[in-house]
Amino acid sequence: MKNRIHRLVGLLAIIAALCSTEAAAQKLKPFVLVSETPGEVAATVTAATGKLKAAGFEIAGSYQPYPDAAVIVVTNDALRTAAGKSEFGAYGAGMRVSVTKINGKVQLAYTNPTYIANAYRMNDDLADAKQRLAKALGTGTEYGPKEGIEPDDLREYHYMFGMEYFTDPVLLNRYLNHQEALDFIEANLKKGKSGLSKVYRIDIPGKQETVFGVAMAGGKNGKKNQDDAYLMSEIDFKDLRSTAHLPYELVVAEDKAFALNARFRIAINFPDLAMTGANSFMNIMGAPDAIASALTAVSEKY
Repeated sequence: MKNRIHRLVGLLAIIAALCSTEAAAQKLKPFVLVSETPGEVAATVTAATGKLKAAGFEIAGSYQPYPDAAVIVVTNDALRTAAGKSEFGAYGAGMRVSVTKINGKVQLAYTNPTYIANAYRMNDDLADAKQRLAKALGTGTEYGPKEGIEPDDLREYHYMFGMEYFTDPVLLNRYLNHQEALDFIEANLKKGKSGLSKVYRIDIPGKQETVFGVAMAGGKNGKKNQDDAYLMSEIDFKDLRSTAHLPYELVVAEDKAFALNARFRIAINFPDLAMTGANSFMNIMGAPDAIASALTAVSEKY
């Protein structure tokens, strides 16, 4: 009898270990597809907005980066508090919901909070945001790269040798203080300097940290490498669109303005994008410098 008990205990221990290993090795993808049905973008945005508010989210901002596509950015006290627990946690203070019409069907999707929490090395797993998004829109199915990325690998992610990590941001400008930084950036975005405009602003409680989401235009002025529509036409080509990659962020931390290097910011949502060939990083090789230049311009004092 004792031998049977010992064997049972041993078997349970093995099963528990296997389950633990499987959970630890869970691979994550950046986006969650809720639905893909006939419809119209405007009506889907209206319905989704109501559901998000009912689930306890605030609408930080929204925009249409190009025809048949819209992005809604949401936040709430829980997300802002979670962001405040981490250095540069402001990048994870807003969740993005996308509505994209492709081939007569409307895809409703959102950024995966668990993916974001790991990609941006946050000290909070954003479980509350994940639960609320699922309640509002549905649990959906994760998508993006064919193979997901394990959480530990996400926290140390870079596209390839020599390319930037999350901890290698672009320093855009320095100011006398946090308020001066906010004043200059708000004014420049209002003027549409360098083709950039404000989609949203989220202030992080308990620290001097603010994140701006910016729309980037430039295609009509010969600056296609900083243009949302052009860049997405090159990298977002799969049947399931990753429109929730947008908008790009600018973070003010105390008296400095930063942005993630585009070689990280683009790759973290498109980790399987080829280096060369059609629809590859080679086709947008000018984007990192162009984006950094545009964000630097919008951060300038005048």
